[in-house]
Formats: sequence, structure tokens, C-alpha cells
Amino acid sequence: MKRINTDVAIIGAGTAGLTAYRTVKAAGLRAVLIESGPYGTTCARVGCMPSKLLIAAADAAHGTATAADFGVHIDGKVRIDGREIMERVKRERDRFVGFVLESVDNIPDTDKVRGHAKFLSATELQIDDHTVVHAERTVIATGSSPVVPKEYKKIGDRAIVNDDVFAWDDLPRSVMVVGAGVIGLELGQALSRLGVRTRIVSRGEGIAGLSDPVVRDSLRAALQAELSLQTSTRVLGVERIGDEVEVRYQEEGQAERTERFDYILLATGRSPNLDLDLAKTGAKLNEKGMPDYDPDTLQVAGLPLFIAGDVNGVLPLLHEAADDGHIAGSNAAAYPDVKPGKRRAPMAVVFSDPQVAAVGVRFRDLPQQGVAVGEVDFNGQGRSRIMLKNRGRLRVYAGHADGRLLGAEMAGPAMEHIAHLLAWAVQKKLTIPEMLAMPFYHPVVEEGLRTALRHAAMELKAAELERVSEGEQAVNNA
Repeated sequence: MKRINTDVAIIGAGTAGLTAYRTVKAAGLRAVLIESGPYGTTCARVGCMPSKLLIAAADAAHGTATAADFGVHIDGKVRIDGREIMERVKRERDRFVGFVLESVDNIPDTDKVRGHAKFLSATELQIDDHTVVHAERTVIATGSSPVVPKEYKKIGDRAIVNDDVFAWDDLPRSVMVVGAGVIGLELGQALSRLGVRTRIVSRGEGIAGLSDPVVRDSLRAALQAELSLQTSTRVLGVERIGDEVEVRYQEEGQAERTERFDYILLATGRSPNLDLDLAKTGAKLNEKGMPDYDPDTLQVAGLPLFIAGDVNGVLPLLHEAADDGHIAGSNAAAYPDVKPGKRRAPMAVVFSDPQVAAVGVRFRDLPQQGVAVGEVDFNGQGRSRIMLKNRGRLRVYAGHADGRLLGAEMAGPAMEHIAHLLAWAVQKKLTIPEMLAMPFYHPVVEEGLRTALRHAAMELKAAELERVSEGEQAVNNA
């Protein structure tokens, strides 16, 4: 059995793990990077990059299919070649993965250990049956995996997750997507636009993680005008019939239906990869095996352990994983002098059409009182109508006390760009009047944001007048 002594062990060579490794090495300490799977981040291999490649193909197909709405008519039949689409997706995906592999190749071989890690104690790890690593501190950056509910396992390879989509050589004829979150919506709409008969079903009312009911309803209406999306729908049973799956499902208040699909794409969430024997470290674990940890320092309570990236289940986004890796790596290097990490304004984007985004404080987390809400309906917004992208709504939230932007939720055109502007404003703690003093060009989608900000400013003014009136009334009563 080989033995390695190091200052910090990092389990997992994804975005968080690689960032933690570089942070520890920059501090001048020894580090060992442990990985059991293929090198290359989730984002590059099976996440954000290949999904955007598929979406780009879908957008091209949709643009062609709707060109007549602009008076542009394409003679002859448009042909979607699934093999060519998937060839490009995999080719470009492999290029992105290659950049990650280059960075891993630059790590000395003495700092890399291949195999599955299990804790023997808080300071000792066994890697398969070949190596024991003694580390004064450990960063757990093992990521997460798609959930496959047990009732779907009986249909074998007809039940797939997003990872499997990017292994296809050709597009299937039909897919049912279970789950209307980020992954389900992005892939479901892309497949539908590429000619795959697609049905998206979701047990709850939620879509794309939105919590603002006004924005969520506008998104649902826009999507249902284009594709089959059914919320409040239960899958009652699945049965494999040859190379197809027969699905029984029922939408609330509707009769039960039965359909057959080539695949069921499960987009029902992800679970942390915690098969690590964490109990042997002395960590306090909840019923799901997650250790008790400080979200500001990422330290597992009372132990020289730190948990970073998707595995902690807080914000499964690449930039957040990178931030986590830096915080965990810095604190592992400085242990026991552990400090809260610096966070950026929360921001999330869904690359559906219309695009969905949320920044800062979500609607569900707003205080019950003292908040002004401004909104815009993109149906009448100038540039959006020009592009025939006039769907969805944007809502901004500001505090009565100081007029500062708290957050926003939105569905509409080019929201990936609007989200950045608003996230920067949240991080800089700008007020609504300060934002309205910024330049707005014409005609641009950002003018819709200005409309929402003006609406919020009116709400803030009304709240201020009400406070003044109440104050004067109190004086008069005295």
C-alpha cells in the first residue's frame, strides 16, 4: 500500500476542486488532487457547454421555421440532420474539455491520485486498494449526479439523464422530459425545436426555478404557445415495450393519458456525491448524509474538512463552484485561521426561449413588507417586438427604506445580458434613482428594464408619500 503525506487533499477535480488545488498551491503548501472519474468539469463535459451547443442548433432551426413571420420564405423543405448536429455538439464539446485537460496535464503527476477516496479518519483517506493519503486538511469537491428515481430503473437504457443526451450519435424520434427545471426546460425545448416529438411534464407548478408567480405565468404562457409543457402532472407508470417506453400520466383535473416515447429524460434534480464514509471523520451528518458545515467558510463543523462546489447543493453554477473552491482552498491553507469568504451577487440564467434569469434576492425570499416592485411586459416593448421576441415579463424589487435594488426575476429576450447589469447593480448596492441616471440607448431591450425601474421608482415615491402622510397624521393626533 502506497502512503502519501500532504498538507491538503482535494477530492474531486472539477471546477471547485481545481480552483481549490491552485489556491492551496499558491499559498505555498503541498496538495494532492484525487479523482475517480474522467478529468474535465461537469460544465464542459455534460453541462453548460454541450447543452448550449444543442440549443444553438435548435435556435438555428427555429429561426428558419419562423422566418415567414418576417416575410422571409424559404423554398423547399428544411432538413434537420440529427447526426450532423450531434457530431458538432460532441466535436465542440471535446474541444472545451480539451482546455480543461490541458490544465490538468500541467499539474505534476506527484500531485495527482486516481481512484475513489474513502475516509479512514478526519486526516486519513484510502484510495481504492492502492494508496493511503494522510492530509492535515481535506477539501471535498466531489460534485453531484443526476437523480434516477427507482420506479424508472426497470426500463433500463430507455431512462436517461442529461449526461446521456450528449453521447447520442443521432436525435431520437420522441422524448418525454420529466421535470421543468433548468435542465428539463433547456433540453426539452431544444429537442422540440429540432423536430423531436417532445413532452415536458412536471409534478409541481414550478418552471425554471422561478418563484415570482407573475414572471412564472408569463413564461408558462410563452412556452405553451410553442411546445407541450404540462405542470401539475404526475407520471402514473412506465413500461418498456421493445425499444420504447409506454407512459401513463395525468395532469391535474384531466383524464389519464397513455403515450409511447423512445426515451424518458429524467430532469428531477441532482444528489451530492457523498459515498466517502464521512461518518468516520466524526462529522455530524443529516438524514441525507450531508455534513453540518458553515456556508460562509465552508468548514465542516469542528473539523479540518471543507466542502465546495455542487456537492454542497447550494448554488450548482460554474462561477459559484469556482468561488467555493477559492474559499475552501484558502481556508484549508490557512487552517485553523478560517474566515468567511467573499461572495458575489447571486445570479442564475436559463438559456430557454424566452430566456429566464434571477439575480439578488428571489421573490420568495423578499420581506413581507417594505418592498417596491416594478415590472415590464415585453409584449409591447419596442425592440422585442421588432425581433418578434416580445414574450415574458421582468420584475425588479427595491427596498422602501433606501430605494436600493434588492433583486429581480425575469423571462424575456436577452435576459442573460440584463441579468448581468442587474447583478452588478445589486453588488454595487445601487438605488433605483441611481440606475435610472445611467444611459439607455434606443432602440434596445434594456429600455424594457428602464420601464420596470421607472415603475419601481413610482412605487417608492408612493411609499414615501404614505410615510410622510402617516407621520403628519401622527403629529396632528398628538
